[in-house]
Amino acid sequence: MTDSVDGRIAEHGRQWRKKPALRDIYVDLYRRMAAARAAGPTLEIGGGSGIFKEFAPDTVATDILTAPWLDAVVDAQTLPFAPLSFANVVMFDVLHHIEFPRKFFSEASRVLKHGGRIIMVEPGISPLSWLFYKLLHPEPVLMGDDPLQDGAPDPTRDAFDANQGIPTLLFGRHHARFEVMFPEFQLIQKSWLSLLAYPLSGGFKPWSLIPHALVAPVLRIEDTLAPALGGLVGFRLLIVLEKRGSI
Repeated sequence: MTDSVDGRIAEHGRQWRKKPALRDIYVDLYRRMAAARAAGPTLEIGGGSGIFKEFAPDTVATDILTAPWLDAVVDAQTLPFAPLSFANVVMFDVLHHIEFPRKFFSEASRVLKHGGRIIMVEPGISPLSWLFYKLLHPEPVLMGDDPLQDGAPDPTRDAFDANQGIPTLLFGRHHARFEVMFPEFQLIQKSWLSLLAYPLSGGFKPWSLIPHALVAPVLRIEDTLAPALGGLVGFRLLIVLEKRGSI
């Protein structure tokens, strides 16, 4: 592994650190992920930003791209770890970048202990976020794709290629297929998040419409509104899957 860092990872890290409002929004999301973990060792997929280890320092951080703070460079579709090695697999904005998600879930099932968890924060496609992501975000939203298709991973594929619709498809209209394919995984949490503060922050754009001081109270308002309105105006999903002990 080299010490070089992909310029896009480095730029995201810079934006995250220089926009206080965005940083507070992400800190809230990372804390929710950390709190959802089962007891035991944690594997992070797509940890190129280096941020999650600030909340869980004992995490094994990996990415398909190189960075000096990573513990390993791996492809999520072919994990080089022994069976039953981890109690958690965590990902932040990664699933929608994986070429064949079903290969990742097969690998995650193999390396997770019984009772272990997959915890991820991903784009959620609601009527409002669809419009935002379509007009203001560079990654496509392709709701007609099959999130469980199989194939041979392309070694030349750009790691940032994506379909932001994949998580919503997998844990929405295609979830019954997912359950048949991966009966060992039980969906124990699906929460809509980021109703207001995230879109107002502008994400990684240079602008922001929400003052830093308002982020915390707006996030508290979101928690109250999310159960009723998340599916209509939410921008992110927190997904927690648990590996059943008997399968």
